[in-house]
Amino acid sequence: MARRHGTGVLGMLAAAQREQHRQAEEQRKAAAAAQARYEREQRSAQRAAAQGQREALRAYQQAREADAARRTAELDARVAELRGILARGLAGPAFRPAELMRAAEPAPFDPGQLGEPVPLPDQSWYHVVPPTELQARDPGIRRQYEERLAHARSRFEHDWYAAQAAEQQRLQRLAEYRAQYDGWAAEQRRSAAAQAEPARRLAAELGAGSTTAVAEYFETALAWRGDWPDEVPQEAAALWDPSARLLVVDCRLPDYLVVPALSRYRYVKVDDREAEVARSATERKEVYREVLAQCALRVLTELFRADADGLLDAVTLNGYVEAPDPATGRTGQRHLLTVTVARADFQALALDRVEPVSCLVDGLGGRLSARPEKLVAVPVGRTADPAAAAVPDPAPAAAPLPAPADGDGTGDGDEPDLFAMDPLAFEELVAELFRRRGFVTRTTARSGDQGVDVVAEDPDPITGGQIVIQAKRYRGRVDPTAVRDLDATRVHHGANKGILVTTATFGKGSRDWVKGKPLTLVDGAQLVELLHQHGLRGRLGAKPAPAARSLPAEALAPGQNTVLPTADLAELSVSFSSAGAEADLTLLLLTADGQVRGDDDFVFYHQPNAAAGAVTLGQKTSSKGVSTETAAIRPATLPAAVHRIAVSVNMDTDSGADCGQLRRARLEVRGAAGTGWAFIPPADPAVSAMLVAEVYRHRAGTPQEVWKLRAVGQGWADGLAGLARAHGVQIA
Repeated sequence: MARRHGTGVLGMLAAAQREQHRQAEEQRKAAAAAQARYEREQRSAQRAAAQGQREALRAYQQAREADAARRTAELDARVAELRGILARGLAGPAFRPAELMRAAEPAPFDPGQLGEPVPLPDQSWYHVVPPTELQARDPGIRRQYEERLAHARSRFEHDWYAAQAAEQQRLQRLAEYRAQYDGWAAEQRRSAAAQAEPARRLAAELGAGSTTAVAEYFETALAWRGDWPDEVPQEAAALWDPSARLLVVDCRLPDYLVVPALSRYRYVKVDDREAEVARSATERKEVYREVLAQCALRVLTELFRADADGLLDAVTLNGYVEAPDPATGRTGQRHLLTVTVARADFQALALDRVEPVSCLVDGLGGRLSARPEKLVAVPVGRTADPAAAAVPDPAPAAAPLPAPADGDGTGDGDEPDLFAMDPLAFEELVAELFRRRGFVTRTTARSGDQGVDVVAEDPDPITGGQIVIQAKRYRGRVDPTAVRDLDATRVHHGANKGILVTTATFGKGSRDWVKGKPLTLVDGAQLVELLHQHGLRGRLGAKPAPAARSLPAEALAPGQNTVLPTADLAELSVSFSSAGAEADLTLLLLTADGQVRGDDDFVFYHQPNAAAGAVTLGQKTSSKGVSTETAAIRPATLPAAVHRIAVSVNMDTDSGADCGQLRRARLEVRGAAGTGWAFIPPADPAVSAMLVAEVYRHRAGTPQEVWKLRAVGQGWADGLAGLARAHGVQIA
């Protein structure tokens, strides 16, 4: 039988106790459910707030990325503007004086991004879900809610004040930008109004044929166009030479800072910062040289287009930047380019399709600094400075230099013809030549010589050794097989070096084959020069008629150039004479960029020849207080990469002398046919090395290529070192 619960007092107490436990458990479960529900609601509110914050953060980051992209686009646009200097010049109208009488209204104000207000934060992004009435009775839940509410309010206030500060900063920058624009616009209007009266005066003076008015007219033409980039200075000075119908213009160029140093901006989300990415040095240098070339071509374009009356036959343009002189520290002009161009040559160009640097240097024969970012200057001739443009009268004491009657300077007319010389006598002559150069020599027997005509021993204990020499009395060109046989002969005899001496010439294949090998080729022209340098006699073929050397020399003014006749190009004889301080003749073989290909292209007293004897420095002689140093240039044998030969003089560095101490200085160039040109360089105390003249290719690489001679007369204050550095020679 089942047991019944007690119905007595104890049973009633037990039932009451069970009811209390049940009610307490229900209350506990209700409270737990309320807590869980509150936490779920709180998490939901937090998720909503977080979603709003993430959207705000995403919007902020996108704004920063957009700002970085905008600033990068500004950099790209700035470079594109620089690279479009010439294109804008070609597309614009030509200058006419009447244009100055019409004042153009400045472009309207455009605030750009500064016109966009900074957005304020939305309070809904910071919403905190309040607890229910039941949850609010719990002190812990209410405390959590109040803490979260205070934190959200603090974040909102912080972001709101930050946005207000950014908006105030925007308004301040906008006001400054507007003030700058208003000032610029007022200046534009004032300048346009001020041009009207001078324009009328200028037109009247031009009609009267005033020389000064012509220069002023073209200066005004260059300053008229306002679509140049702001960073490009529009400063120019002009000088008009009516006799030559030549306009000389000195034009200021932008400095290296015109090319942006940065290539782009990048927003970094991780640490909320904007990173700057630098433009590569190579790209920046390339852009800068292109900008300089475009500036020059545009200036020439505007000058010739402004010449409606056909006044100009030619223009000389010198481009410079304002920079400190490394010798004095004073700010002055550093010339980075120079070009002289005839109207017909310039108008023949298709400027919308040219590569600017190549057009300026190769097409027009101009000079552009190879390192303009380092302010490596180029020598210029005539400038727009009236004082510098004045050509001094030749000094009475500077009589024409006497030309030697014979190639060795003896004047006795008994030089032997090397072509007609007995073979054994020719070998003896070659042996004597190397004997006078400091070697111990002997000739071999006619039979059993095993391909060797002369054996020379260099007595130097460190660099010395045996040298085998072949002497070939040929006409025409030496066959390449003879050159290859020389190397085999050298190896067979165990010699350090092999030399092939001939009265003929060598082809490109032979000269290329010996590169990097211990072989030296001496052609006929070099042989004659070496013989004369060491007091020996010899000529190639019949003696030239004495009258060919008696033609009077044509005087050249600074900056003047002349075409060299083809008949004179077989060999140009250069001589520099002076009294007073000691001066040395120096020659440099330069590429189209005005730089040497290597140190071997620097011809001076320690390195007397270059390009396989195409340029050779002679010995210095002295008579009656006047020293004379000579050199020979053979343009036809120069490598195609060599576009210019710079003929320079430098003072003795140990003496501290300068070019102002030169007396009776004179440079004379004689061609093979006897034509002569002379130039009296200025006695300039500010320099101790001077580019006196240059022989250069005009229209290089075209069927119209000719060689020209230009008188220069510009120099360097730091002497031979400055001369060398300016043309790319490495100075230790």
